[in-house]
Amino acid sequence: MSTDLATLRQLAHLARLEFDENKEQQMLGDLNKILDWVDQLRQLDTSNVEPLVHLSHEINVLRPDEAQNTVSHQEGLRNAPRKDSDYFRVPKVLE
Repeated sequence: MSTDLATLRQLAHLARLEFDENKEQQMLGDLNKILDWVDQLRQLDTSNVEPLVHLSHEINVLRPDEAQNTVSHQEGLRNAPRKDSDYFRVPKVLE
């Protein structure tokens, strides 16, 4: 399977690619190498190969999700720009 220069230009137009005319032959050669490699893969017999679901058999070890207060109420208010006893003070957002 090989492509010609017109097909390469059409693909470049569809992909919104611009390259120098001097590089067209190099791009054409690279594209044909890729297509030849894909054709070689297509010829392999994969009928006895199971589909790959995961790349590794390792299982994620996650900690249990337990709710906990890591910052106390007073520590949270300590860095507030404005506070009123136990609450943050914010500018009015409704008129």
